Amino acid sequence: MSCVSEDERFRALANPTRRRLLRIVRDDARTVGDLASSVGASQPATSQHLGVLREAGLVSVEQRGRCRLYRADHAALREAQRFFEDYWSKNLDVLADVAERRAARRSAAS
Repeated sequence: MSCVSEDERFRALANPTRRRLLRIVRDDARTVGDLASSVGASQPATSQHLGVLREAGLVSVEQRGRCRLYRADHAALREAQRFFEDYWSKNLDVLADVAERRAARRSAAS
C-alpha cells in the first residue's frame, strides 16, 4: 500500500493535461521534451505537471544519462481503478435492487 492518499491521487488526476500525460506514458517512457511537444505545453509547465503526478505516485522517473524518462506507475493506477470499480459496483448493485423491486411490484399489481 502506498503512503499517498486517494485524495492526492484524484487531485492529480483532476487536471486534463495530467490525464493526457498519463495516457502518453502509459506504455512507453518519455522525456519532458517529448511530453511537452505532445501536449502542446512548455517544458517548465510539463515538468510541474509531472512533479504533481510523481508526488501522487502515478508516474515514476528513470534517470538515463542526462535524460529523465517518465513512465506511468501501473500499480498506482490499478489502485485508482479499484476505487472506481468498487464505487460503481456497489451503486450498480443498489440500482439493480431498486429496479427488481419496482418490477416485482408492477408484476404483483397486474
